[in-house]
Amino acid sequence: MRKSYRVKTEKDFQNAFENGDSVANRAFVIYKLEKKENKHFRVGISVGKKVGHTAVIRNRLKRYIRAVITEEKLQIDPHIDFLVITRPYARNFDMTEVRKNLIHALTLAHVITELPDGIEENKSERHSD
Repeated sequence: MRKSYRVKTEKDFQNAFENGDSVANRAFVIYKLEKKENKHFRVGISVGKKVGHTAVIRNRLKRYIRAVITEEKLQIDPHIDFLVITRPYARNFDMTEVRKNLIHALTLAHVITELPDGIEENKSERHSD
């Protein structure tokens, strides 16, 4: 995924936190902010030290998240910025578990329009600010 697809600055992260809608499942929290001027979507990924105490674990999860987003790129609304915040529950996930849980959270947040085949609905939490 090219750098133009990433939310990079602290200001952009804070804007999404303060003004965006949030949705969560056990593994991920998604903050979504509509941006009509975007040519394509932008994503920010955060995996904190509570999730994994070593950089190896955190970087592996970020790689998995980027891979899932790249696979689903065509289904993602181009006029949004969104953040993927990883929760400690996802600490020991492999690629298939990351994919299943992330697609579920992105669908709840209406970032992805529909669930792909093989992904079932799970119990989730809904947050609104």
